[in-house]
Amino acid sequence: MGQYHDIDDILADEELVPAVFLEAVNGVGLFESNDTNRVEPRSKVELPFWLASELHLRQVTSVSIPPCFDKKTREEIGADGAHVDLRSRCSYFYELGCKIVQLINEKTIGSLLLVAFQTRYKEVLIKAHTSASALAPKYLSLLTKEETKLYEAAKSSTEAFKTWRMGGPRFQKASVLGRKRKPIGE
Repeated sequence: MGQYHDIDDILADEELVPAVFLEAVNGVGLFESNDTNRVEPRSKVELPFWLASELHLRQVTSVSIPPCFDKKTREEIGADGAHVDLRSRCSYFYELGCKIVQLINEKTIGSLLLVAFQTRYKEVLIKAHTSASALAPKYLSLLTKEETKLYEAAKSSTEAFKTWRMGGPRFQKASVLGRKRKPIGE
């Protein structure tokens, strides 16, 4: 599991993943219209990742690859990964990808995450360092939560550099240099 107090980790665990029940289960309460709260075998449902992973580990469900990692997304990232709207597919694209890889051992998702991050990382930093603030909201709407944090950190770093460059404190005297040493022999 993830980090207990990390809100982003909790929200990533809430992302829905497709699952198929391998056996009948009573008392699940997934469907509002179903009074018996019974799920039949081979029922296809979308479950929050935290529930799907627990049921998968207990061999009650079979978890499939979420739609945000489908063939279309892979092709778009391969063609022009820097401009793909990953937020609309999954706000926690990278976090969910790392978790789903560990659960179902799908090797291609790991390489997809790597390629997506490598192509988007450079673009995020370039936009953070050079873009006008008027363009930022449109660009930020394409970024995942992780990429938004990266963008904000880069933007903050750029602002701090500009402040320093325009006359902020250049050098600070170390506190150790202000003290004089005692002569040897006293």
